[in-house]
Amino acid sequence: MLSQSQTVLIGFFFLTTINFAQTTENTIPRRSYTTTSVQNQTPIKIDGNLDDEAWNAVAWTSDYVEFQPDNGTPPTEQTKMKIVYDDKNLYVAFKCYQKDPETIEQRMGRRDDFPGDWVEINIDSYGDDRTGFSFTISASGVKGDEFISNNGNFDSSWNPIWYTDTQVDSEGWTAEIRIPLSQLRFGNDEEQVWGIQSTRRYFNNEERSTWQPLPANPPGWVSEFGELRGLKGLKPQKQLEIQPYVVGQLDTYKEQPGNPFEDGNDSRLTGGLDAKIGITNDLTVDLTINPDFGQVDADPGAVALDGFEIFFQERRPFFVENKSVFDFSFAGNQDNLFFSRRIGRSPQGQAIGPNIAFVDQPNNTTILGAAKFSGKTQDGWTVGVLESVTDREFADVIDTVGTERQELVEPLTNYAVARVQKDFNDRNSYVGGIFTGTVRRMDPNLSFLHSHAYSGGIDFKHNWKERKYYVEGSAVLSNVRGSAEAIARTQTSITHLFQRTDADHVEVDPNRTQLTGTGGRFEIGKGAVGNWRYNLGGNWRSPELELNDIGFLRQADDIRQYANIRHFWNQSTSWYRQANVGFNQFSSYDFQGNYNRMQYEINGYINWKNNWWTEAGASHKPRIYSNTVLRGGPRWRWNEENFFFLFSGTDSRKKFSMHAGYVHSDAKQNNFSFRRYVLRFFYQPLNSLSLSLINEFEQNPNKTQYVTESSFNGTPRYILGEIDNESLSTTLRVNFNINPNLTIQYYGQPFIFNAKYTNFNYVNNATAKDLNERVTWYDSNQISFENGQYNVDEDSDGTKDYSFGDPDFAFVQFRSNLVLRWEYIPGSEIFLVWSQGINGIGDPTNDFGTIIDNQLLRQQPRNTFLLKATYRFVL
Repeated sequence: MLSQSQTVLIGFFFLTTINFAQTTENTIPRRSYTTTSVQNQTPIKIDGNLDDEAWNAVAWTSDYVEFQPDNGTPPTEQTKMKIVYDDKNLYVAFKCYQKDPETIEQRMGRRDDFPGDWVEINIDSYGDDRTGFSFTISASGVKGDEFISNNGNFDSSWNPIWYTDTQVDSEGWTAEIRIPLSQLRFGNDEEQVWGIQSTRRYFNNEERSTWQPLPANPPGWVSEFGELRGLKGLKPQKQLEIQPYVVGQLDTYKEQPGNPFEDGNDSRLTGGLDAKIGITNDLTVDLTINPDFGQVDADPGAVALDGFEIFFQERRPFFVENKSVFDFSFAGNQDNLFFSRRIGRSPQGQAIGPNIAFVDQPNNTTILGAAKFSGKTQDGWTVGVLESVTDREFADVIDTVGTERQELVEPLTNYAVARVQKDFNDRNSYVGGIFTGTVRRMDPNLSFLHSHAYSGGIDFKHNWKERKYYVEGSAVLSNVRGSAEAIARTQTSITHLFQRTDADHVEVDPNRTQLTGTGGRFEIGKGAVGNWRYNLGGNWRSPELELNDIGFLRQADDIRQYANIRHFWNQSTSWYRQANVGFNQFSSYDFQGNYNRMQYEINGYINWKNNWWTEAGASHKPRIYSNTVLRGGPRWRWNEENFFFLFSGTDSRKKFSMHAGYVHSDAKQNNFSFRRYVLRFFYQPLNSLSLSLINEFEQNPNKTQYVTESSFNGTPRYILGEIDNESLSTTLRVNFNINPNLTIQYYGQPFIFNAKYTNFNYVNNATAKDLNERVTWYDSNQISFENGQYNVDEDSDGTKDYSFGDPDFAFVQFRSNLVLRWEYIPGSEIFLVWSQGINGIGDPTNDFGTIIDNQLLRQQPRNTFLLKATYRFVL
């Protein structure tokens, strides 16, 4: 008799065999455009008027073809393009026809917002079919620029210096672009051929048309570009940019009488330097000294009841730019050998103790300096090296007798990452590797930290049959070293839990001073070509794998198999524009051989004819076991779960649009449930003003939420409770764009989390199918509440057997950021920032309305006022 997972795999391979046997789609011919040099002509003036004599040196190219929604058909409005160059710049002109110029949508936005009507050019100056540079200009003059990696990953953190302007006339609108060659990367051949693609968004029909025609689901993006010919005598440009900055900051907050560290205000004046140095035309060094990230948005509010670390995206410009070069995601989710937020993290030590009266604890670790060496060579090598040093951090302490001192809370630390990839097989394949290292200058007070942490990995991908099919994989190795205390702490952390009582394959060794683990992934499938996409794969993380000194790893000791298949309807009909539906399945095991999970999901998406959209899905989880719920106790079984979700939204082109969504989950025997309600509003009353309001409310009751571990007559007691927890967040964003280079942005988010516990119980048989056999509920004679704690008389003999604290809690947070940004010349900016913050523990006995009134509205926020000025020297 076949198991459920075996049935799914056999069906998947059967379907794969059928699709491999199908006739391959016809290849679309590659277009070519020939440019010429205008070196000896009057320089082109970038004003949006295409009347410069130099533009007459080349002919227009046109015949754009619709890409979405009606693939392969003539577009509603046609577009023309011209390209010329001189020894320092590449020039691009666009003529975007529109029968009624009054219908041109000239919405404003911040850089990389892509509002209204726009046109763009993508340039593969490497000629590697995988990497490109994208320049977008909207009809209103807003610039967008993105670095394209891995044949289709767009990274908007790249901010080169370039120049553009637009004009509206009786035939439509025009755009004129000057791209300094120093912002591109290319070889030194006397005559070169670059890949190019141009895309236009026709806002009225929400239509995309491209210069190089594409199939509905192309096998990649850069690999499908047309060709730019006629480039002769170009000399690679070595880039040299220096950007010093100065910051003045004032913090005001509620004074704490008697606390010299909280006297009501703090001020500081700092400076630093960023630099970009072109070692060759292909390879660049980025440097930062004492970087400042004061204008970066705060992280959204979140609470994790499962004990795992919450993943937050990187927002700091130095680490965001070119982050794709250093990416090494090896096992799905966020697991990665490099997680840049470890650099400059909050100090891991704390100054605490019974004799300490006041503490001034630093929020972040100071980054003394960082350098990145990255780029891609003409012969297909992608290289990235990152080095950063963070300073020793001290907490200022005053003890109960008034003595002041400093306590070390973070050691001097060096972080290093080296990444390389090599293309081959006519750019259809690559192999790569990565190495990371974290080395700390240890101190006896911080012996719980690793002294050294290293990881390495290799990865590969191979495409065939014109990139329709692929196989890819990776393997990683980690090694951490330190004191016996540090390694024991790692073994017992939530990521590993070697102390699990029913685990035969791992155990805590208090004498070990290092751990070595492995992980990896293998996947084979059909990519985005035609109407079908599918893959089959698996990944693993060994019990000793540890990455969290410079990477991100939630849970080790996991082996996972997955299969996905999706069908696309790409041609629009009388009632929809595009649609797709998919089926996903995965199962997981641990290294002891325990079969922990099985899940099936079906989901789909449809873009209706009126440009509204709907997505929905449902999942069945017949098997859910967890090794982490009891924090080192035995493997835990959850009841069988079913869930579904439904989201829908109106036409985003309208001045007012909205999204609404609902997620519903229930487990058998009412073990747990989950409800999520989402309501998003978007409003653009003026071309220069846009607002969004995102509201989310969640309820997640659970009869068996972990509380603590105790002991009864020498037997472990894993105590659980019925939790009623709710969270509410509202995020407001306001963007006012005075012009493309002068913007005012506001971000504000209150977040409230409230958790109340009742009906306490303890684990009886952690893997029993029936909830009533899995746990035993305390009756009213066994448990009582007094002076903030619960006392348990489990054997009802009148004597307290054990006790635990009241787990009820409420968390409140408010974060806001008002930023005026002025790019007074390309690459040089002034920021005026006003930030507010409230962060603390609320009263769980209050309802949301009372918490908002007492813990948010009535609290004095911490205010930060910041002025930052930068100037970019291009040498």
